[in-house]
Amino acid sequence: MVFRYVPEAPVCAREITVEVDGDTVRAVSFSGGCVGNHRGIAALVQGMKVAEVIARLEGIRCGERASSCPDQLAQALKKCQANGNK
Repeated sequence: MVFRYVPEAPVCAREITVEVDGDTVRAVSFSGGCVGNHRGIAALVQGMKVAEVIARLEGIRCGERASSCPDQLAQALKKCQANGNK
């Protein structure tokens, strides 16, 4: 299942696309922002369980901002789960 998410907090990424197969993250891509960091995050979470990615990334802040691109990836995965893509 491919799920597209527009970040709800002000972060560098304009959109996050996740591909989830059951409870496993297959692929992640970010539109906008720091390409190197986003490619690194995507490579690190590939093959991980959705719940593990959420547990590790949720709540990460970017400087003084209340959120970050990793946190928004966690939010995207939570919404994906809520839509029945567990």
